[in-house]
Amino acid sequence: MRMMLRAVLDTEASNQAINNGSLQKLMVAMTEKLKPEAAYFGPSNGCRCCTFVFDMKDSSEMPAIAEPLFELLGAKFELHPVMNADDLQKGLAAAGVQPL
Repeated sequence: MRMMLRAVLDTEASNQAINNGSLQKLMVAMTEKLKPEAAYFGPSNGCRCCTFVFDMKDSSEMPAIAEPLFELLGAKFELHPVMNADDLQKGLAAAGVQPL
């Protein structure tokens, strides 16, 4: 299932991670593990944030994905199922909604 992971990073923890190189290593490792169709990095509410859109095969993957973000970066973590435009059209058709 296509999922969107959004992590807002604790500023102090992410400052330390940048200075010791572990933030960069973690982002590379996450990108290699998740193989996201999209990855974004930027500010959110005055904090560092990362967003990944990826395919999650099983919900049992959540701890392995989330724990490094919690442990290393003190992140606030969100994970949501999402659709692209094709998925939305397919879902609306299945719900009996006529396309425009």
